[in-house]
Amino acid sequence: MLAAAAKIALAHGAVAVTADSMTLPPGELSEAQRLASALGLKQVVVKENELDDERFVENPPDRCYYCKKRLIDELRKVAAQEAIDVIVDGTNADDLRMHRPGALALSEGGVRSPLAELGFTKTDIRAVSRALGLPTWSKPSMACLSSRFEYGQRITAEGLQRVAEAESFIKTLTGVRQLRVRCHGDLARIEVGRAERSLLASEAAMDRVSEKLRALGFRYVTLDLAGYRSGSMDEGLSNPIIPERMRAGRSGAPATQEPLRG
Repeated sequence: MLAAAAKIALAHGAVAVTADSMTLPPGELSEAQRLASALGLKQVVVKENELDDERFVENPPDRCYYCKKRLIDELRKVAAQEAIDVIVDGTNADDLRMHRPGALALSEGGVRSPLAELGFTKTDIRAVSRALGLPTWSKPSMACLSSRFEYGQRITAEGLQRVAEAESFIKTLTGVRQLRVRCHGDLARIEVGRAERSLLASEAAMDRVSEKLRALGFRYVTLDLAGYRSGSMDEGLSNPIIPERMRAGRSGAPATQEPLRG
C-alpha cells in the first residue's frame, strides 16, 4: 500500500527497493516484482546476507536492530544513485505496540515510517489496499525466516532452508495460508491461523507433516493449540524494545520530524 501511495504521489519519483536474502520466505521476491510491475513502479533488488554479521547470527532479542542497520546502509546507496531524498518503510501503528528493535534502527537512521506516524493499523492498511484494488489486501502476515528461531539459537543457512522447506510443504499439503514453523532446537512448533487449524486435524495430514519435518532434521513435531500469533517468540521477553519516539496519533507526524512532502 505504501508503494502504491508513493507511486500516486510521486509518479516516476518513487522507487521501490526489495532486499533479497536467505531470510526472505520463498516466493516473496517474485511477488514483490509482480506487484511493482503492475504498479508501473521502478524496483531495485539489493542482495543481502545477514549471516555475515555475527551479531545477527547469535540471534539476541535485538537481532532485528542489526539487520535493519545493514539494510539502511544499502538503502542509502540506492537513494544516492536514484537521487532520492527520503527513505520510507511500511512499519505500521500495530507494529509499534510490539517488540520492534528494527523499528528503532529505522528511527535512528532517519528512515520515515509514514503509516506508523499517521496511526495506520493493519486493518486500516487492508481496507485502503482493497479500495485501491491491490492484490495484497488479503495477503497473510509475513515476516522474515529468522523470526522462526528461538532467541539464543544460532541462525544458519541450513536452519533457514529447513524452516522454509517445512513451511512450503505444509502449505502445499494442507492449503493453510497463515503459518509459522517455529524452531526450538530440534523441536518444531507449528502455528496455524485459528480458522485454519482444522486443515491439519486429520490423521493423514498430521502423519505426513510429522514424517516430512522429521526427515528435515526435527526430532519432535508439535502443533501449537493457541494457533498463529504475531511475535510469539517475544512472549517471554521481560524488556521488549518498543520505539516510543516513533509513536504518533492520527493527527499527523511526530513534532520532532518535518511532515513528508510530495
